[in-house]
Amino acid sequence: MVAGHADGTGYWAVLRHADVMHVARHPVVFSAARGGVVLEDLDPDQLAMMQDMILSMDPPRHVEYRRNVAPHFKARVMAGIEDQIRAQCRSIMVDASERGEVDFVHDVCAPLPTQIIGELVGIPDEDRANIHHWAERITGGQDDEIAAIDESQGDDGSMEGSIQLAMYAIGLANERRADPRDDLMTLMLATEVDGRPMDEMGIGSFFVQLIVAGNDTSRTMLSSGLLALLQHPDQLAELRADRTLIPGAVEEMLRWANPLHYFRRTAAEDTELSGQAIAAGDKVAMIYTSANRDEAVFDDAQAFDIHRSPNPHLSFGIAEHFCLGVHLARLEGRVFFDELLDSFSTIELIGEPPPPALEPQQRAQGTPRAARRLIPDDSSGIALASPPCIPRRVSDPSGPDHHGPRGVERSQRL
Repeated sequence: MVAGHADGTGYWAVLRHADVMHVARHPVVFSAARGGVVLEDLDPDQLAMMQDMILSMDPPRHVEYRRNVAPHFKARVMAGIEDQIRAQCRSIMVDASERGEVDFVHDVCAPLPTQIIGELVGIPDEDRANIHHWAERITGGQDDEIAAIDESQGDDGSMEGSIQLAMYAIGLANERRADPRDDLMTLMLATEVDGRPMDEMGIGSFFVQLIVAGNDTSRTMLSSGLLALLQHPDQLAELRADRTLIPGAVEEMLRWANPLHYFRRTAAEDTELSGQAIAAGDKVAMIYTSANRDEAVFDDAQAFDIHRSPNPHLSFGIAEHFCLGVHLARLEGRVFFDELLDSFSTIELIGEPPPPALEPQQRAQGTPRAARRLIPDDSSGIALASPPCIPRRVSDPSGPDHHGPRGVERSQRL
């Protein structure tokens, strides 16, 4: 929070691994609900909508909400859909090979989470393209093509996408009330929040978060993970030779190119973090990109290493808000790369990546779009062009490197 910036754009950037964990483990002091989880100050209606999402709830409401929905995302539940995930991956790889030229991010990485979440929730096949489109309008404001849609339609794409997803969820919930099935939407109708069944607003909010989080973060993990392997061909060769290395590789992909760069908290009271006084009402940003490269925790932190163990990255968060979809994300990553390596004997990188800089618009989420193409060749290989930008570290706009002696820095908006 740069001195003199009384316009609300300043925030405390929490950079060290231990400090990020401290903030996450003290949700009463560092509130997700008071100001939401993005650095921008939202208008009252937007903030109220965000506060009804599980990622922006504080105890005790968050604890009760999570307790009721978490059993549907346990490891043993996710393990039961591995065959479905593998079948979807194989279909995606076949389609990529047959089409000859595809956008890697949107035609190969994006369909998997959309299809899998569709299966879990019970979304009919014919509706999934619309679900994916609305989700991209929420997360893709920096995508020139999606921004052009917003401009042509004269609306706020993010808000419009949220409204459409919520309305769809309410409609699907009404169908399930009349015709219950073995899917997540039917289970949501039986979930209690604040001592009563989840209402339409709660169902809509949870659905929006489930769709957006599952779509954008998984897509980023898969595309950025492949880029990392292409930039480290020796490690790619190791994975081809020994698929038991894939789970560890997925964890390193998550550390190296974490899909979410930060989440905001707001100090609920005067407090202190690593000797730095923080006043009630101050914004605090947990910078996961920096914490995942903390030299005090990770040996050779700036190196990509699929053998890294232990790997206590914070890409899934920690404590109260540890990612509900962690088991699904890991399963998707493991199966996706297994099937990718089975389907293509060679993978070639074409073109140079953009500079590894964190642009202002890349605030909370990873790069949602870059022009990437898969081009099958005679040897069942693919060529990847225009790979995504992967921030290597977060740097203070005023100059000093964030990996300096202090782990809590004043900063302007990312």
